[in-house]
Amino acid sequence: MNTANKLTVFRIILIPFFVILLIYRYTSAALLIFGLASITDAMDGFIARRWNQKTRLGSFLDPMADKAMLITSFITLAILHFLPGWLAVITISRDLIIVLGALIVYILTGNLSFSPTFLGKMTTMVQILTILITLLGHQFQKVKLCLPIFIWLTAIITAVSGFQYLSIGMEMLNESS
Repeated sequence: MNTANKLTVFRIILIPFFVILLIYRYTSAALLIFGLASITDAMDGFIARRWNQKTRLGSFLDPMADKAMLITSFITLAILHFLPGWLAVITISRDLIIVLGALIVYILTGNLSFSPTFLGKMTTMVQILTILITLLGHQFQKVKLCLPIFIWLTAIITAVSGFQYLSIGMEMLNESS
């Protein structure tokens, strides 16, 4: 297993620690863990590209690690009333639609070769920023003031990105028939 994949696995291992810290309201420690996970997300992609460590395992594991971290974050933060529940529903629904859509495309076409879109990458970045701002807002009241903007930005970009991936999937299905 190469360095990039090890960082991805490390990010997955951090998830339960992050959730446990949040449940017990250790928001500072949870913020550090989430920040570390976010850094490893950037690092594993950089390392994979820079030192030619792209692998089939990594191309599957990295997006799954992102989805696992973001889904558990949004669920936990919604349960704790740090973020609105409807935002968790939007973010989780988008990811479920993408995964189910990819599975359907693969089953019907035998092909599953599409890359993340720019909008998809922006969605991940905005979702990460929203979680970071949510956690920072519990440390610094002034940071909390900008949270509503990020909540709505996350909702909008997540929904638009979901429709974009839905459209790409429909195109793939139409081309194969």
